[in-house]
Amino acid sequence: MWLSRRPAAPAGPVGTAGHRPPAPPREVMRIHDAAFASRPLNPMQELAYRGAEGVIFAPHGEGWRRLRGICATELLSARRVRSFRPVREDEAGCLLRAVAAAAAAGAPVNLGERVAAYIADATVRAIIGSRFERRDAYLRMLQEGLKIVPGMTLPDLFPSSRLARLVSRAPAQIERHRRGMQQFIDAIIAEHRESRASGKDSDDDEDLLDVLLRLQKEVDSQYPLTTENIKTVMLDMFGAGSETSATTLQWAMAELMRNPRVMRRAQDDVRRALADHGKVTEDKLANLHYLPLVIKETLRLHPPAPLLLPRRCGSPCQVLGFDVPKGTMVIVNAWAIGRDPAHWDEPEEFVPERFEASGRDFRGTDFEFIPFGAGRRMCPGIAFGLAHIELALAALLFHFDWELPGGMAAEELDMTESFGVTTQLQSDLVVVAVPRVPMCIE
Repeated sequence: MWLSRRPAAPAGPVGTAGHRPPAPPREVMRIHDAAFASRPLNPMQELAYRGAEGVIFAPHGEGWRRLRGICATELLSARRVRSFRPVREDEAGCLLRAVAAAAAAGAPVNLGERVAAYIADATVRAIIGSRFERRDAYLRMLQEGLKIVPGMTLPDLFPSSRLARLVSRAPAQIERHRRGMQQFIDAIIAEHRESRASGKDSDDDEDLLDVLLRLQKEVDSQYPLTTENIKTVMLDMFGAGSETSATTLQWAMAELMRNPRVMRRAQDDVRRALADHGKVTEDKLANLHYLPLVIKETLRLHPPAPLLLPRRCGSPCQVLGFDVPKGTMVIVNAWAIGRDPAHWDEPEEFVPERFEASGRDFRGTDFEFIPFGAGRRMCPGIAFGLAHIELALAALLFHFDWELPGGMAAEELDMTESFGVTTQLQSDLVVVAVPRVPMCIE
């Protein structure tokens, strides 16, 4: 069952600005949210997870509620996200230095690669800290896993066919990757336990794995955890926290390069607010007005997961008068909803100003704008991801002016989307950085 925009004919409740709120997403994510609170797993995902419950794909029930509670109160709370500010600022400094080095050499920079490295390193450091010696190899394996599992392989297309499993390479690749990841994660967990047992680390130095291990050890904890839970949550955190944020940041810069007027206004906003500071720090981001609108408009046109993640009907219900039987998979097309002319003026244009007076937000209450979903299965890591995006985008705009290589005109920039769980730019975002505000080297 596919849900995107609301048909024009039926009448319904009137939303903000005289627009009708999209009925199908509201039906699935609010009215019948409990019925659609589980996720379907394709055969290759089942092979990869082997029944281990995480946050993303766990079936709706007590185990999922337990882990969701840990995310809300321990792993992804505002306080915990703030605690990783030094990590983000340190990794943002690495990103800026890499861009500055390319600028000094007079060379273009592949900004997509640099941004992906920044997000990945900051995310991994938040999850497992900086102590793990094989962190780079672990990071490579995580990225390989994101490419292997989500694909529509032969066993996914023909789940009842033994021949499909025999001729497909996917099962062997997934099993090999799963064993490799188990070895890495076992080593990481053992290292963290030894560090804690030796008293080398304090609670002030907790990364997210430390938090999970502490909760597991607390006998009276309201969230009992198994080691398999912990391993799966680690994979969920990286998968949800890295690729989606990197994709959004790349699209934001691509849209700014393609829209010089918006670029100038965004840079004016950042440089005016931070003129007396000489560098971008998170505590100054609250003074920005226009940059948050740029991020919202990027999420409208380029939601990180354009089809969100599928939901499975757990009990029979009716959606728009249609009977939906138990077991039906429902896909919500956030990409189409964000471009629906019934709810957005000039929906294909990049116009951040549209959010100045509309009051629309992506927190799950405006169903014409749901890049992170809504309801029980809404993404719990919004604050974690946005913290990385806001800091890096502000820093890149503050310290550098940006040009396209070879005298390319803005309208010539290739904005073709690649197909996948996340929709990335198909071509590398190669740009020329022109230093504008010198960086403070500490």
